Amino acid sequence: MNAVVATSVFAVFMVAAVVLGLLALRGRGKGGGLAEWSVGGRSLGPVFIWVLMAGEGYTSFSYLGAAGWGYNYGAPVLYVVAYMSCGYAIGYVVGPMLWRYARRHGLVGITDMVAHRFGRPWLGAVVAVLATVFLLPYIQLQITGMGVVLSVISYGAVSLNWAYFVAFAVTTGFVVVSGLRGSAWVSVLKDVLVIATLGFLAFYVPLHYFDGYGPFLDRLVTEKSDWLTLPGHGGDGSGSGGSGLGELWFISTTFLNSLTVVIFPTTVAGYLGARNADALRRNAMYLPAYNVLLFVPMLLGLAALFVVPGLAGAESNLALFKLVVDSLPAWAVGVIGVAAGLSSIVPMAVFMLVIGTMWGRSVLSLVPRLAERQKSAAQVVVVVAGGLALLLTYTAPNTLVRLSLISYEGMAQLLPMVLLALVWRRLTFRGAFSGLIVGVAVVCVLVFSGNDPVGGVNAGLVALAANLAVALAVTFAGPRDVDPRPDAEVLADDPVGDEDEPLAPTRAARGASDHRV
Repeated sequence: MNAVVATSVFAVFMVAAVVLGLLALRGRGKGGGLAEWSVGGRSLGPVFIWVLMAGEGYTSFSYLGAAGWGYNYGAPVLYVVAYMSCGYAIGYVVGPMLWRYARRHGLVGITDMVAHRFGRPWLGAVVAVLATVFLLPYIQLQITGMGVVLSVISYGAVSLNWAYFVAFAVTTGFVVVSGLRGSAWVSVLKDVLVIATLGFLAFYVPLHYFDGYGPFLDRLVTEKSDWLTLPGHGGDGSGSGGSGLGELWFISTTFLNSLTVVIFPTTVAGYLGARNADALRRNAMYLPAYNVLLFVPMLLGLAALFVVPGLAGAESNLALFKLVVDSLPAWAVGVIGVAAGLSSIVPMAVFMLVIGTMWGRSVLSLVPRLAERQKSAAQVVVVVAGGLALLLTYTAPNTLVRLSLISYEGMAQLLPMVLLALVWRRLTFRGAFSGLIVGVAVVCVLVFSGNDPVGGVNAGLVALAANLAVALAVTFAGPRDVDPRPDAEVLADDPVGDEDEPLAPTRAARGASDHRV
């Protein structure tokens, strides 16, 4: 009976999510072109932008991984709160700059921006392929996360294989049709449930299991003090043994991730969907307050140390749900499962959407027959990307899991090409491309050889340093790029006081002149 009740609650909300996503198209005809589908017609207001970008911080990791990290290590998991808050501060400046650059030139993503900045359409295709490799593991991880959630809240009645398929089907059901706008609408439902469920659990678990925060924290300090300092439980912080999650790792990871998150393709999709730059600035000020909720699964992971001790390996990621299933009625388990499930679906939808947009705009558009059908090509790629991640989840789950080790650190290697190039014209194509090759090679070697962190420092930051060194050396030592376009055509700037600039015509209308040096 518990399984029936919890699963029924979950199913009702999943249907509601699909319907809500499809309703986002109401009054918009056939949904418009690629810009309407991929960046919401650049018309989303502050509320939709807020909930959409908040979805970046609340994925299945919030319910599973954050609690699991808290359970296994303790304090090191706070890097998530640190880098996201710092990233929002950087985004206060970077977001409006990218928004205006894209609006001025009719661009819809980072691959478009790179191709336009360096005047080479094929470079956008290269970046699209590289970014897809780094994003696919996130789709697989969200499919896996939702599968685990559904299997647990159904008390084992729903198998993992069926749960994985549900995650793929629900997400594809609305994102192919309604695009970024549909994801934003579903984010509203998700955020209401996330705030409600985590707010409830923050009070319920300490009261139910420990008679309040006082006894809980007292016991934590007395019995589990290792979990409250860096490098956390089971590590010496040196990078040569134990967890390696010491102060250097914390600082370097926070610094690297806070820079990377502002050019992450899914973050940029949120930027470009905004109605104006002011919405992005307000968003950057309000979003750090939302991060307070991330403390809840971390604390609950610590609470699980006393309630369900002995969890090991992947089972530690279920620390939060072990508490939920153990003590709450089935309908409440179902509601919390919905919040966790939607926290998988919304970011997964944006990941799939971004991959589709990159390929439709920067790869398949290079084929003459597909140049005028970018939206339909992108929608096909969405299904293919999601289907590939689902297939690999079934047949070779470790393939994408291994790739996920370099996802964020690999994406960081795009920083010079995407961000530095938009503010410094002297950076040449040869320099940026050489740096990218070196950075990706270094991060792959370090991570896959087990040398992450390097002496306590995040391997991605070491690779980025090598990337920048090569980019600068090649730029200053090599020939200068000859580009007749003025600075206003090539570089990005802050749109303060000039935010009503009309949209540029689409790339199809402009022709390929933008991309010739």
